[in-house]
Amino acid sequence: MGKLTLPFVGMIMAEFAQVGLIILSKQVMAQGMTNFIFIFYSNSIGALLLLPISLLIHRFERPPITFSTLCGFFLLALLGLLGMLGFTTAQLHSARPYSTSFLVLLSYLLFFLGLFLAADCVMASAYIIVQASILKKYPAELIVVFFYCFFVAIQSAVTCLVVERDISAWSLEPKLRLLAVLYSGVFGSAFQVGIICWCLHQTGPVFVSMFKPLGILISVVLGVLFLGDAFYLGSLIGATVIVVGFYSVLWGKAKDIEDAGLSLESKGKQAPLLEENSHEDIQGH
Repeated sequence: MGKLTLPFVGMIMAEFAQVGLIILSKQVMAQGMTNFIFIFYSNSIGALLLLPISLLIHRFERPPITFSTLCGFFLLALLGLLGMLGFTTAQLHSARPYSTSFLVLLSYLLFFLGLFLAADCVMASAYIIVQASILKKYPAELIVVFFYCFFVAIQSAVTCLVVERDISAWSLEPKLRLLAVLYSGVFGSAFQVGIICWCLHQTGPVFVSMFKPLGILISVVLGVLFLGDAFYLGSLIGATVIVVGFYSVLWGKAKDIEDAGLSLESKGKQAPLLEENSHEDIQGH
Protein backbone atom coordinates (compact mmCIF):
# COMPACT_ATOMS: atom_id res chain seq x y z
CA MET A 1 0.00 0.00 0.00
CA GLY A 2 3.01 2.29 0.56
CA LYS A 3 3.61 2.79 -3.17
CA LEU A 4 0.00 3.89 -3.62
CA THR A 5 -0.08 6.44 -0.78
CA LEU A 6 1.00 9.51 -2.77
CA PRO A 7 -1.11 8.66 -5.85
CA PHE A 8 -4.06 8.00 -3.52
CA VAL A 9 -3.72 11.40 -1.83
CA GLY A 10 -3.14 13.07 -5.20
CA MET A 11 -6.29 11.60 -6.74
CA ILE A 12 -8.38 12.57 -3.69
CA MET A 13 -7.14 16.16 -4.07
CA ALA A 14 -7.86 16.05 -7.81
CA GLU A 15 -11.44 14.90 -7.15
CA PHE A 16 -12.00 17.71 -4.63
CA ALA A 17 -10.69 20.19 -7.21
CA GLN A 18 -13.08 18.70 -9.77
CA VAL A 19 -16.07 19.07 -7.42
CA GLY A 20 -15.19 22.72 -6.78
CA LEU A 21 -15.03 23.23 -10.54
CA ILE A 22 -18.46 21.61 -10.96
CA ILE A 23 -20.05 23.96 -8.41
CA LEU A 24 -18.49 27.14 -9.84
CA SER A 25 -19.09 26.25 -13.48
CA LYS A 26 -22.74 25.53 -12.78
CA GLN A 27 -23.13 28.95 -11.15
CA VAL A 28 -21.54 30.94 -13.99
CA MET A 29 -23.41 29.01 -16.68
CA ALA A 30 -26.65 29.75 -14.86
CA GLN A 31 -25.70 33.42 -15.32
CA GLY A 32 -25.31 33.00 -19.09
CA MET A 33 -21.64 32.14 -19.70
CA THR A 34 -21.25 29.62 -22.54
CA ASN A 35 -19.30 26.41 -22.08
CA PHE A 36 -17.04 27.07 -25.11
CA ILE A 37 -15.80 30.39 -23.70
CA PHE A 38 -15.42 28.96 -20.20
CA ILE A 39 -13.24 26.13 -21.53
CA PHE A 40 -11.17 28.56 -23.64
CA TYR A 41 -10.40 30.90 -20.73
CA SER A 42 -9.65 28.04 -18.31
CA ASN A 43 -7.18 26.24 -20.56
CA SER A 44 -5.52 29.46 -21.71
CA ILE A 45 -4.75 30.29 -18.08
CA GLY A 46 -3.58 26.73 -17.48
CA ALA A 47 -1.25 26.83 -20.51
CA LEU A 48 0.24 30.20 -19.51
CA LEU A 49 0.80 28.92 -15.98
CA LEU A 50 2.36 25.61 -17.04
CA LEU A 51 4.69 26.90 -19.77
CA PRO A 52 7.42 28.34 -17.48
CA ILE A 53 6.93 25.66 -14.82
CA SER A 54 7.25 22.75 -17.27
CA LEU A 55 10.31 24.24 -18.96
CA LEU A 56 11.97 24.82 -15.58
CA ILE A 57 11.26 21.38 -14.11
CA HIS A 58 12.06 19.41 -17.29
CA ARG A 59 15.02 21.54 -18.44
CA PHE A 60 17.50 18.64 -18.06
CA GLU A 61 15.24 15.74 -19.08
CA ARG A 62 13.16 17.01 -21.97
CA PRO A 63 12.54 14.34 -24.64
CA PRO A 64 12.47 15.60 -28.25
CA ILE A 65 9.03 16.54 -29.56
CA THR A 66 8.28 14.83 -32.87
CA PHE A 67 5.37 15.26 -35.25
CA SER A 68 3.76 12.03 -34.00
CA THR A 69 4.08 13.31 -30.42
CA LEU A 70 2.32 16.55 -31.36
CA CYS A 71 -0.44 14.54 -33.05
CA GLY A 72 -0.84 12.56 -29.83
CA PHE A 73 -1.10 15.80 -27.84
CA PHE A 74 -3.70 17.13 -30.29
CA LEU A 75 -5.77 13.93 -30.05
CA LEU A 76 -5.56 14.01 -26.26
CA ALA A 77 -6.78 17.61 -26.24
CA LEU A 78 -9.63 16.79 -28.62
CA LEU A 79 -10.83 13.94 -26.40
CA GLY A 80 -10.58 16.19 -23.36
CA LEU A 81 -12.49 18.98 -25.12
CA LEU A 82 -15.28 16.64 -26.24
CA GLY A 83 -15.55 15.26 -22.71
CA MET A 84 -15.71 18.76 -21.22
CA LEU A 85 -18.35 19.81 -23.76
CA GLY A 86 -20.50 16.81 -22.87
CA PHE A 87 -20.16 17.53 -19.16
CA THR A 88 -20.59 21.33 -19.32
CA THR A 89 -23.56 21.01 -21.68
CA ALA A 90 -25.29 18.86 -19.08
CA GLN A 91 -24.31 21.39 -16.42
CA LEU A 92 -25.63 24.25 -18.55
CA HIS A 93 -29.06 22.71 -19.12
CA SER A 94 -29.43 21.51 -15.54
CA ALA A 95 -28.64 25.02 -14.27
CA ARG A 96 -31.27 26.81 -16.36
CA PRO A 97 -34.67 27.55 -14.81
CA TYR A 98 -37.65 26.21 -16.75
CA SER A 99 -41.28 27.23 -16.85
CA THR A 100 -43.97 25.01 -15.40
CA SER A 101 -45.25 24.06 -18.84
CA PHE A 102 -41.84 22.78 -19.78
CA LEU A 103 -41.74 20.41 -16.81
CA VAL A 104 -43.97 18.07 -18.81
CA LEU A 105 -40.94 17.35 -20.97
CA LEU A 106 -38.66 16.86 -17.98
CA SER A 107 -38.24 13.13 -18.55
CA TYR A 108 -37.05 13.76 -22.11
CA LEU A 109 -34.67 16.44 -20.88
CA LEU A 110 -33.18 14.12 -18.28
CA PHE A 111 -32.70 11.45 -20.94
CA PHE A 112 -30.63 13.80 -23.10
CA LEU A 113 -28.68 15.06 -20.10
CA GLY A 114 -27.88 11.43 -19.34
CA LEU A 115 -26.60 11.00 -22.89
CA PHE A 116 -24.31 14.00 -22.48
CA LEU A 117 -22.93 12.62 -19.21
CA ALA A 118 -22.52 9.15 -20.75
CA ALA A 119 -20.57 10.73 -23.61
CA ASP A 120 -18.43 12.50 -21.01
CA CYS A 121 -17.64 9.15 -19.33
CA VAL A 122 -16.74 7.52 -22.66
CA MET A 123 -14.47 10.42 -23.61
CA ALA A 124 -12.91 10.43 -20.13
CA SER A 125 -12.07 6.72 -20.44
CA ALA A 126 -10.58 7.19 -23.91
CA TYR A 127 -8.70 10.25 -22.62
CA ILE A 128 -7.11 8.28 -19.77
CA ILE A 129 -6.04 5.44 -22.09
CA VAL A 130 -4.54 7.81 -24.68
CA GLN A 131 -2.79 9.81 -21.97
CA ALA A 132 -1.25 6.66 -20.47
CA SER A 133 0.00 5.67 -23.94
CA ILE A 134 1.54 9.12 -24.51
CA LEU A 135 3.28 9.09 -21.12
CA LYS A 136 5.02 5.82 -22.00
CA LYS A 137 6.58 7.48 -25.04
CA TYR A 138 6.95 10.97 -23.56
CA PRO A 139 7.37 10.76 -19.75
CA ALA A 140 7.65 14.54 -19.10
CA GLU A 141 4.28 14.95 -17.35
CA LEU A 142 4.10 18.75 -17.09
CA ILE A 143 5.00 19.26 -20.75
CA VAL A 144 2.22 16.83 -21.70
CA VAL A 145 -0.24 18.81 -19.55
CA PHE A 146 0.96 22.10 -21.06
CA PHE A 147 0.37 20.92 -24.63
CA TYR A 148 -2.98 19.49 -23.58
CA CYS A 149 -4.13 22.89 -22.25
CA PHE A 150 -2.56 24.68 -25.23
CA PHE A 151 -4.37 22.59 -27.85
CA VAL A 152 -7.67 22.63 -25.93
CA ALA A 153 -7.45 26.44 -25.82
CA ILE A 154 -6.86 26.58 -29.59
CA GLN A 155 -9.63 24.10 -30.40
CA SER A 156 -12.15 25.83 -28.13
CA ALA A 157 -11.15 29.27 -29.49
CA VAL A 158 -11.83 28.15 -33.07
CA THR A 159 -15.16 26.69 -31.96
CA CYS A 160 -16.05 29.92 -30.14
CA LEU A 161 -15.35 32.04 -33.23
CA VAL A 162 -17.71 29.86 -35.27
CA VAL A 163 -20.49 29.33 -32.72
CA GLU A 164 -20.44 32.47 -30.57
CA ARG A 165 -20.83 35.74 -32.51
CA ASP A 166 -21.82 37.95 -29.57
CA ILE A 167 -18.78 39.93 -28.35
CA SER A 168 -20.37 40.57 -24.94
CA ALA A 169 -20.35 36.81 -24.27
CA TRP A 170 -16.58 37.03 -23.77
CA SER A 171 -16.99 39.38 -20.80
CA LEU A 172 -15.77 38.23 -17.39
CA GLU A 173 -18.34 40.33 -15.54
CA PRO A 174 -19.78 39.75 -12.97
CA LYS A 175 -16.78 38.88 -10.81
CA LEU A 176 -18.02 35.34 -10.25
CA ARG A 177 -17.10 34.57 -13.87
CA LEU A 178 -13.54 35.76 -13.30
CA LEU A 179 -13.30 33.75 -10.07
CA ALA A 180 -14.60 30.61 -11.79
CA VAL A 181 -12.23 31.00 -14.74
CA LEU A 182 -9.21 31.56 -12.47
CA TYR A 183 -10.15 28.58 -10.30
CA SER A 184 -10.68 26.37 -13.34
CA GLY A 185 -7.41 27.48 -14.94
CA VAL A 186 -5.29 26.92 -11.83
CA PHE A 187 -6.99 24.02 -10.05
CA GLY A 188 -8.90 22.48 -12.95
CA SER A 189 -6.68 22.66 -16.02
CA ALA A 190 -3.21 22.91 -14.43
CA PHE A 191 -3.42 21.24 -11.00
CA GLN A 192 -6.02 18.54 -11.59
CA VAL A 193 -4.81 17.44 -15.02
CA GLY A 194 -1.20 17.54 -13.79
CA ILE A 195 -1.99 15.34 -10.78
CA ILE A 196 -3.92 12.86 -12.92
CA CYS A 197 -1.08 12.78 -15.45
CA TRP A 198 1.48 12.05 -12.72
CA CYS A 199 -0.72 9.35 -11.15
CA LEU A 200 -1.20 7.74 -14.56
CA HIS A 201 2.56 7.59 -15.01
CA GLN A 202 3.02 6.09 -11.54
CA THR A 203 0.13 3.60 -11.37
CA GLY A 204 -1.64 3.17 -14.72
CA PRO A 205 -5.15 3.87 -16.03
CA VAL A 206 -7.05 1.39 -13.80
CA PHE A 207 -6.05 3.15 -10.58
CA VAL A 208 -6.96 6.59 -11.97
CA SER A 209 -10.27 5.48 -13.47
CA MET A 210 -11.60 4.00 -10.24
CA PHE A 211 -11.59 7.45 -8.57
CA LYS A 212 -14.25 8.74 -10.97
CA PRO A 213 -17.21 7.44 -8.88
CA LEU A 214 -15.61 8.90 -5.74
CA GLY A 215 -16.23 12.37 -7.18
CA ILE A 216 -19.97 11.66 -7.01
CA LEU A 217 -19.71 10.89 -3.30
CA ILE A 218 -17.67 14.05 -2.66
CA SER A 219 -20.22 16.11 -4.63
CA VAL A 220 -23.10 14.74 -2.55
CA VAL A 221 -21.34 15.44 0.77
CA LEU A 222 -20.21 18.97 -0.15
CA GLY A 223 -23.62 19.76 -1.64
CA VAL A 224 -25.32 18.84 1.64
CA LEU A 225 -22.77 20.68 3.83
CA PHE A 226 -22.31 23.92 1.88
CA LEU A 227 -25.20 24.26 -0.58
CA GLY A 228 -28.04 22.95 1.56
CA ASP A 229 -28.94 20.17 -0.88
CA ALA A 230 -31.37 17.51 0.31
CA PHE A 231 -29.87 14.14 1.21
CA TYR A 232 -31.95 11.21 -0.04
CA LEU A 233 -31.90 7.52 0.83
CA GLY A 234 -30.83 6.72 -2.73
CA SER A 235 -27.80 8.98 -2.30
CA LEU A 236 -26.85 7.15 0.91
CA ILE A 237 -27.17 3.72 -0.73
CA GLY A 238 -25.23 4.86 -3.79
CA ALA A 239 -22.49 6.38 -1.61
CA THR A 240 -22.17 3.13 0.35
CA VAL A 241 -21.85 1.08 -2.84
CA ILE A 242 -19.23 3.51 -4.18
CA VAL A 243 -17.12 3.37 -1.00
CA VAL A 244 -17.23 -0.45 -0.82
CA GLY A 245 -16.38 -0.84 -4.49
CA PHE A 246 -13.68 1.83 -4.29
CA TYR A 247 -11.82 0.22 -1.40
CA SER A 248 -12.24 -3.25 -2.90
CA VAL A 249 -10.51 -2.17 -6.10
CA LEU A 250 -7.85 -0.27 -4.13
CA TRP A 251 -7.15 -3.35 -2.00
CA GLY A 252 -6.94 -5.52 -5.14
CA LYS A 253 -4.54 -3.07 -6.78
CA ALA A 254 -2.31 -3.02 -3.69
CA LYS A 255 -2.40 -6.83 -3.57
CA ASP A 256 -1.31 -7.03 -7.22
CA ILE A 257 1.64 -4.73 -6.55
CA GLU A 258 2.62 -6.76 -3.47
CA ASP A 259 2.40 -10.05 -5.38
CA ALA A 260 4.43 -8.61 -8.24
CA GLY A 261 7.12 -7.50 -5.78
CA LEU A 262 7.25 -10.93 -4.14
CA SER A 263 7.45 -12.60 -7.54
CA LEU A 264 10.40 -10.43 -8.58
CA GLU A 265 12.09 -11.06 -5.24
CA SER A 266 11.70 -14.85 -5.55
CA LYS A 267 13.05 -14.77 -9.10
CA GLY A 268 16.02 -12.76 -7.88
CA LYS A 269 16.74 -15.40 -5.22
CA GLN A 270 16.36 -18.27 -7.67
CA ALA A 271 18.75 -16.80 -10.22
CA PRO A 272 21.96 -17.23 -8.12
CA LEU A 273 20.91 -20.80 -7.22
CA LEU A 274 20.41 -21.71 -10.86
CA GLU A 275 23.73 -20.12 -11.74
CA GLU A 276 25.46 -22.03 -8.92
CA ASN A 277 23.90 -25.35 -10.02
CA SER A 278 24.97 -24.77 -13.60
CA HIS A 279 28.58 -24.19 -12.44
CA GLU A 280 28.47 -27.42 -10.41
CA ASP A 281 27.17 -29.36 -13.42
CA ILE A 282 29.95 -28.00 -15.58
CA GLN A 283 32.59 -28.91 -12.98
CA GLY A 284 31.09 -32.41 -12.62
CA HIS A 285 31.41 -33.01 -16.35
